[in-house]
Amino acid sequence: MSELLHLISGPRNISTALMYSFGNRPDTAIVDEPYYAYYLNKYQVAYHPGTDEILDKMSSDAQVVTEDIFAERPEKYFFIKNMAHHLQGFDYSFIHEIKNIFLIRNPRQLIASFAKVIEHPTGVDIGVEREKELYDEIVNKGKYKPIVLDSGEVLKNPEGVLIKLCDKLDIPFTDRMLSWPPGPKVEDGVWAKYWYSNVHQSTGFISKEQTYVELTEPLEKLYQEVKPHYDFLYQQSLKA
Repeated sequence: MSELLHLISGPRNISTALMYSFGNRPDTAIVDEPYYAYYLNKYQVAYHPGTDEILDKMSSDAQVVTEDIFAERPEKYFFIKNMAHHLQGFDYSFIHEIKNIFLIRNPRQLIASFAKVIEHPTGVDIGVEREKELYDEIVNKGKYKPIVLDSGEVLKNPEGVLIKLCDKLDIPFTDRMLSWPPGPKVEDGVWAKYWYSNVHQSTGFISKEQTYVELTEPLEKLYQEVKPHYDFLYQQSLKA
């Protein structure tokens, strides 16, 4: 069976770029947010763009999704991109036995970006607190200590951080992880047209200057709520 490499992320991060990075390896298969339909159906989330299409095209049965994750594949590695808030309400205990990578982003930028698509995000949407909960759970129960990546650190030095990441995962680094062809990928979720326009134009990790973002009062309150969880995880992250 392929070795599972499990990404646990929040939204509006570089999670799709990281998925493309691993997908450009010849030895790695990838999957894009396999529990998304389960999450939308279980918690009756109707305000995400493309909800009806996602529910129509994907299985909302978490057990079926998990069985597919463990299906036989010819590739040596299988990279699973998951959102932290999708991992709740079902038996996801398999994550305690596999290699987990937590991906975080400064929540001020994250919230500002997310609010451009969904105007009034909640703490559940942002996923930072759920990432911290899952990190603690895996530390207490897991076989492997989780790895934490901060998107800002990755973008400062993609090659350096990815070399460190591969070392932690005990897999060989390849410079194929630094670039990928532009445009949509066959592995993209059906929601890609709503969320992936920027990454579809990219051919690699693009560093942008991070400036202070002014948030509306409700969004600033959300930022203050999730910031302690981000700060803790950032301290654990691989640095550029």
